[in-house]
Amino acid sequence: MDVGFRSPLLDFFKRGEVAKDVRLLAARGALAPRAQEQVALLAMLTEDGDPEVRDAAEATLAAIPSDTLATFLGKADVTEGLREFFRGRGIEPIMGAVSSDEPLVDIEPEIEQAGEEAEDDAARQSASQRLGLLGVGEKMKAAMKGSKEERAVLIRDSNKLVSVAVLSSPKLSESEVESFAKMANLSEEVLRIIGMNRAWVKNYGVIAALTRNPKTPLGVSLNFVQRLNDKDLKMIAMDRNLQEPLKLAVRKRLTTPDKK
Repeated sequence: MDVGFRSPLLDFFKRGEVAKDVRLLAARGALAPRAQEQVALLAMLTEDGDPEVRDAAEATLAAIPSDTLATFLGKADVTEGLREFFRGRGIEPIMGAVSSDEPLVDIEPEIEQAGEEAEDDAARQSASQRLGLLGVGEKMKAAMKGSKEERAVLIRDSNKLVSVAVLSSPKLSESEVESFAKMANLSEEVLRIIGMNRAWVKNYGVIAALTRNPKTPLGVSLNFVQRLNDKDLKMIAMDRNLQEPLKLAVRKRLTTPDKK
């Protein structure tokens, strides 16, 4: 199903790269930081290959009051594909209505209780150690709703679904994105997502960091060469860790009289 809405998180689900336990959490309304992303994910999961996931998504949608959905569907940024999906279910959008971007359903994922003593021990551990005790679904929830400290840990998580969830957090600041763009220990996919985000690449610090990061995909780095100042261009040209095609493009720019 294509409801016309895309996000890095939804792309993982569309590609079938998400385990059943995480799909179930999403189907129950636990894994989406914004209303449109959540509703689009629920609509997609009504056609999941697993009946338990489909039934959970249907039950979650059924629990949302019709007037709440109608008000949400009337927002200007909601896709027509999503509106058509709900028209097929008898819900017409109330155009021009005011609705927040908060999730329409917000539940906490079930977390296994390890006993008071274990919980006390975990509370004393660093954020990295504490988060390491969590499952994928719990990490994703922390990535979207947790603290800046937690996001700094989870952006480096070995599970790409978790690191991408950090980029979906409504709490994420531009300065955090810039710091992520400098990290050479992030996955190429995370750096590509940052480089494809129009809002983030308006920030010069973000594009400079991405271009100087050896892990950034070449196609992304090359897009920013024309926007770099001479200081950054010269640093890239001398950096032995960067790919030669990027350095060639940089040298060409440095020797071109008109750089505008």
